[in-house]
Amino acid sequence: MNLKTLRPLAAAFVLASLVHSAFAATLGEHPAVIVARTWSSRGIDPNTFIVGHPASPRFLAASPSENDKATRNGKPTIVLVHGAFSESSSWDGVVGELLALGYPVVAAANPLRGVKNDADYVASIVRDIKGPIVLVGHSYGGNVITNAVNGNRNVKALVYVAAFAPDEGETAAELSLRYPGGSLAPSLAPPVALPGGGKDLYLQQDKFGTQFDEDVASKYTRVMAATQRPITEAALNEPSGVPAWKTTPSWFIYGDRDTTIPEPALAFMAERAGSQETVVVKGAAHFVMVSRPDAVVDLIRRAASAG
Repeated sequence: MNLKTLRPLAAAFVLASLVHSAFAATLGEHPAVIVARTWSSRGIDPNTFIVGHPASPRFLAASPSENDKATRNGKPTIVLVHGAFSESSSWDGVVGELLALGYPVVAAANPLRGVKNDADYVASIVRDIKGPIVLVGHSYGGNVITNAVNGNRNVKALVYVAAFAPDEGETAAELSLRYPGGSLAPSLAPPVALPGGGKDLYLQQDKFGTQFDEDVASKYTRVMAATQRPITEAALNEPSGVPAWKTTPSWFIYGDRDTTIPEPALAFMAERAGSQETVVVKGAAHFVMVSRPDAVVDLIRRAASAG
């Protein structure tokens, strides 16, 4: 590539940087940018990921050849399952660091339609992955990973990130109310009736940050509130099946300021599941993978290397 070709590219890069800086000043930095500042001390090159406007795709997915190479090197595939009122981008800080460390990663698009429906969908993704797998779920995503293993021997570990770990017959709604300290119900917007029956639930946008990630010092939560995905009311009230944590080792991480799933409920579920390691992040709220992605990645790595 000659100098004449490089000049317009350089100019475009500078312009893009200025635009991104302008957006950052308005929206607040994406959590992945904050994480990148700490990577040099962790021996990770920040240039291994791409950051753009908070409302656009932010990372290059690992190519099939990279996935195959990582599998040959003994690294399991990390499958991330988001919870209610969020989407796959809620894992961006975690995805960027895992990719930089050489792990194959799949951030699944959780349908949020019902426990069995969603678990079957994630199970179909897991079945197509070769080699060992670590299933990671956030919030309602914990219900999904609990039911998605279905005897798949490739799933070596479950990681619950501020997540439900229900026993057979339990629901997310019941578990969230079993202990005091929850504040989700007043933050819900009026239900949206679905054409075929049932209701979709959203969080009120002006309460999203306070409810989910009040510890994140960033206006980026406004973007997350605007792009939130609804969950059906039925999904939160659907009984869970036989739990995978009874046969698959599990790890837990959550914040001590979580008011979506109260800390006593999270502690109860972790102890009941026989958690291999439970990490309580001081000062973290429900979106612990957004505010403390480094702590979440560290636990995933320990789960991935266990056994």
